[in-house]
Amino acid sequence: MTTYTTIVPLLAVLVSLAAVPLILLSDRKPNLREFWTIAAGVVKFALVISLVPQVAAGNQPTFSLLDISPGLELALRVDPLGLVFGLIASGLWIFTSFYTIGYMRGNNEKKQTRFFASFAVCLSATIGIAFSANLLTFLIFFEILTIATYPLVIHKESKEAIAGGRKYLVYTLTAGNLLIAATAWTYSLAGGLDFVPGGLLTGVTMSPTSAAILFLLFLGGVGVKAGIMPIHSWLPTAMVAPTPVSALLHAVAVVKSGVFGVIRVVGFIFGPQTMANFGLNEILIVVAGTTILLASLLALSHTNLKRRLAYSTVSQLSYIVLGAALLTPAGFTGSVFHIVSHATLKITLFFCAGAIYVHMHKEDIRELNGIGTQMPWTMGAFTVAAMGLAGVPPLDGFLSKFYLGLGTLEGGHTAALIVLLTSGVLNIAYFFPIIYRAFFRPYEGKKEYGEATPFMVVPLVSTATLSLLFGIYPNLFFGFYDLAVTVSRSIMGI
Repeated sequence: MTTYTTIVPLLAVLVSLAAVPLILLSDRKPNLREFWTIAAGVVKFALVISLVPQVAAGNQPTFSLLDISPGLELALRVDPLGLVFGLIASGLWIFTSFYTIGYMRGNNEKKQTRFFASFAVCLSATIGIAFSANLLTFLIFFEILTIATYPLVIHKESKEAIAGGRKYLVYTLTAGNLLIAATAWTYSLAGGLDFVPGGLLTGVTMSPTSAAILFLLFLGGVGVKAGIMPIHSWLPTAMVAPTPVSALLHAVAVVKSGVFGVIRVVGFIFGPQTMANFGLNEILIVVAGTTILLASLLALSHTNLKRRLAYSTVSQLSYIVLGAALLTPAGFTGSVFHIVSHATLKITLFFCAGAIYVHMHKEDIRELNGIGTQMPWTMGAFTVAAMGLAGVPPLDGFLSKFYLGLGTLEGGHTAALIVLLTSGVLNIAYFFPIIYRAFFRPYEGKKEYGEATPFMVVPLVSTATLSLLFGIYPNLFFGFYDLAVTVSRSIMGI
């Protein structure tokens, strides 16, 4: 591994932040305002892509922001894991930006300028999280993301939205305090905070009790955004926000930051050896497995489309957590690749839900009879994404779940394998009724609708297509599969 200094990681963080004043100044010129949003997204994505060849060659671009004291600095470093997250977040932001234009205009939403400005800040924080070189930098961007997302959650400013926003802040700010405590404790133990493949704390002397408490602090700190039960309930509540926010929460930024943080903690702070020595991975396997099954069952109980998708997200996120907890090469590979597959699949589902709401004003699954005849592209994309999350080949969800299953076999975790197989059946159980109603029941409405606007349909079809392409060619464009394998090998030391 070779590190070299370049300003590109910093520019990738700052570009969308620089667009914020331009967006605010364009309040009365919607076309110009949205131009700045899309332009910032394209430039950000281009900057992140420019780092791919160097990282693929084994180099790590770095940039030091502030040297505070020995072993303590604010710094950016682009490693394979951060690059995977950065590519997904910046790439899907472009699709989300176009989709948001169609959604906000089609639904005649108020305060659109505030919405686009907050969105841009969120993406700056997300790339900062992805490219953080150490825990301190990660912590700062993690908290910025929390604050920047709040205006999006309360966007409608209804009583329900305000209550949802308060609940979001209570959960995430409390988690931030836990993460601060864990970070300070780690610094006192290791004398530094850098993310080290294989574990910063490997070889550090700790008692079993201290190790367990420290791990639980970290788990509470990043687990809230990861939607781990029982600290998940803010996530379904936040579904009161506009659908583009749901897409941001569930596919692009917030929850992905949480599971990204889990992988950092397991693979780069504690490391496989320390996790196994103290049995910490067994705790994580139980938590993840329980979340996967319970959230799937809760998804079955909801007829509101967005809430069913929300509980599906809670379940699917814990696949990533479970993969890391297995402490096997295939488990880490599947965990990292599921960041990619879940992002493309779940953002498609929320795009579809938003298109249905804006175009037909329907939110209840029981009202979707025959909708496939009215919105065939939308429901076709929904079907593709649903099958991908259920692990049906050749979509990218199959590949990530295949490696997760292989990881359970490598580690001899039969119970975890049963959880994965059972969850696959439950995925089908809560998605199939939607697809069946859409295509195999007669349309009952009096009005013919047709498809939503191209601003909404093109992004959702595009992300569904990406799910298929990444399933067939997992290294297409960016080498996601090779990056996932590289992350796994670096953590496992092979």
